[in-house]
Amino acid sequence: MVFGVFDLLHPGHVDFLKQAKKLGNFLVVSVARDLNVIKTKGIRPVDDETKRSHNLGAVPYVDKIVLGGTKDAWPHIIKEKPDVIALGYDQKTYVSKQITVNNKQISDLVEQLIKHGLKKTEVVRLKPYWPQIYKSRLLRKKV
Repeated sequence: MVFGVFDLLHPGHVDFLKQAKKLGNFLVVSVARDLNVIKTKGIRPVDDETKRSHNLGAVPYVDKIVLGGTKDAWPHIIKEKPDVIALGYDQKTYVSKQITVNNKQISDLVEQLIKHGLKKTEVVRLKPYWPQIYKSRLLRKKV
């Protein structure tokens, strides 16, 4: 399972999805809701959540597309029960702080997975793909 805005779908996104797909046999993509994008990034996406979801449907590595929650991110994660959550190299939401559990440093995402009964879900950080070129923030300046 992966999470993202996927605004202005570009080769960096496609590579991210390709890397994630290699981690399992079924890739679920959670698309950030417009409201949440505005809250977290302070800007409205160029394409709305419906268009962004539609665009992802053309990517061959994507098996299922779901919209993220508007108030709580966990119901759709719990429903999907992912074996792996793949994070982009620059994703900070849910992994911005480290906590200690049983003398082990873990991210707040891992803590929440455990809390929600997803103890076996692995969290993996994926590699960037030409981030100096393929970054939605940079591409939106050209739109």
